Amino acid sequence: MAPIPTPQAESQDDPDAYVGLDTAGAERRAREHGWTTVRSLPPGAIITMEYRVGRLNFEVEGDRVVRSWKG
Repeated sequence: MAPIPTPQAESQDDPDAYVGLDTAGAERRAREHGWTTVRSLPPGAIITMEYRVGRLNFEVEGDRVVRSWKG
């Protein structure tokens, strides 16, 4: 039987710290803080809800992050 893979460490950065930032700056900061995937979405976007370690999601209106969450 194959071993169960060890999940990668997730950034301990607070997602709420990104709210209000411009999109480009928020994405840059997220990568600097160890997030491996950054996903920017418009309000009301239809998305898959599987949890992915290392992913940070942004809901973006105009050029500002209005909501941010892990996974």
